[in-house]
Amino acid sequence: KKDIPIANFVVHEIHCSRNIEVCRHCSELIPKSEMKNHIESEHVQVTCKCRMKIEKCLLKDHEASACPLRPAVCRYCDIQLVSNKLQDHEVYCGARTERCGGCSRNIMMKDLKEHPRVCG
Repeated sequence: KKDIPIANFVVHEIHCSRNIEVCRHCSELIPKSEMKNHIESEHVQVTCKCRMKIEKCLLKDHEASACPLRPAVCRYCDIQLVSNKLQDHEVYCGARTERCGGCSRNIMMKDLKEHPRVCG
């Protein structure tokens, strides 16, 4: 999968066919001597803290963007919760009120950013 000078192509092709293998899981080119280690270290099934079984090589992305137990921050109060609790928390937290220093009205947290535009 790389450009090879034509003069070296035959030797290179023989070398690759003897020493390199395509991983059946991820299609990466792996030295044949390292294939067993590659499969055991990258493609073994592991269990995430959310109890989902996933290939080890995919775990970091899952934990960062899809895991329901990944950390998430409330946009109103900046506390950290787990992602699957964030929506319920933000509904509650956004309905809390804070007094406006300009008009002295109680403004819901979810409307606080827009309020200065309409505050008398």
